[in-house]
Amino acid sequence: MAGSPGIRLTAADLSADSLARARARVAAHAPGAQVTWHHGDLHRLPFADGAFDHVFVCFVLEHLADPVAALAALRRVLRPGGTVTVIEGDHGSALFHPESADARAAVDHLVRLQAAAGGDALIGRRLHPLLTEAGFRDVTVRPRTVSADGSRPALVEGFTRRTFVAMVESVRSDALAAGLATPEAFDRGVAGLRRTAEEGGTFHYTFFKALAVNP
Repeated sequence: MAGSPGIRLTAADLSADSLARARARVAAHAPGAQVTWHHGDLHRLPFADGAFDHVFVCFVLEHLADPVAALAALRRVLRPGGTVTVIEGDHGSALFHPESADARAAVDHLVRLQAAAGGDALIGRRLHPLLTEAGFRDVTVRPRTVSADGSRPALVEGFTRRTFVAMVESVRSDALAAGLATPEAFDRGVAGLRRTAEEGGTFHYTFFKALAVNP
C-alpha cells in the first residue's frame, strides 16, 4: 500500500461475505492496491509451496479445532526464511472495574461456548508453543494491551461497548440454551460489563502478537 509500494497481496477467507466487505474497503481506501482474492479453506490453499514472503493471520486460530494444522498449512506456502505474524486475543486477560462476579461469569460463558464449538477464546497465551509445534523458529510473542477509561472515550465506545460487551451479549441465547446461566444472571453480567464503560469504570484487555520465521 502507501508504505509498501509494489507489494502484491493475497487475501483468503472462508466467508464470501467477509471477502466482499474487505474488497469494498480496499476499493474505497486503497484503490491502487494489488490484491488477489481467494474464497476457500486455509487448510487447502491452491498456492505453490513457498509462494509467499509473509503470512498475516488475525483472529483466525481462536475459531479452529486444530490451530497447529492450520499453521502448518500456512507454513507450506511460506518461502524458507519467510515470516508469519499472528495476532490473537485472550478473554482470560479481561480486567475491569468495578469488579463483578456476574460480569466475570458472563465472560466465562463466552469462553465455554467457544470451546464447545471447537475453538479457544484463551488462545493468545498459547501462541508461542503453537507456532513452535507447527515448525516455525525464532518465535517471539509480545502483548498489546487495550486500556479504556474516561480519558479515552472513543476507545470506551469502540472497544468496550461496541466490541467486547456486544460480543458477550451476542451469546445470550446460546448460553441460556446450554444451561450456563439463568436469564436474570446473564443480564446482570452484561449490566456489570456495561458499568465498566460508564463514569469511573475501566476496561483492560490484552491481545498477543507473534512473529516467527519459516526455517
